[in-house]
Amino acid sequence: MSERPRIELIGVVLGAPDPRGLATFYQRLLGWPRRSDEEDWVTLRPAHGAGLSFQLEDRHLRPTWPHVPGTQQMQVHLDLQVDDLDVASDYAVSVGATVAEFQPQDAVRVHFDPAGHPFCLFL
Repeated sequence: MSERPRIELIGVVLGAPDPRGLATFYQRLLGWPRRSDEEDWVTLRPAHGAGLSFQLEDRHLRPTWPHVPGTQQMQVHLDLQVDDLDVASDYAVSVGATVAEFQPQDAVRVHFDPAGHPFCLFL
């Protein structure tokens, strides 16, 4: 095959014991509208670019941060660029995030969403 076929990333899927609850958290955090809303699958998508989907995982295990051998490790995390780290962090907490105890860098703030997925706010 000489030409690359069209392949486009349209979203990232996060597993959660409560997809609708996790979608509501990210909807508040990012301001994106819901494009689909079912009991076991919810999709948020901005006007342009890739979105986030949330699927039901009855046996979801929260990842350990930072990683400890023998525990559930982080499979993916989201990087979210912000203008003001303190203001954005305070807002994230107000909509349901928690700040990680371990912070690897000064210009990055690691948080956990309500299902325990880590995400980073950075300048």
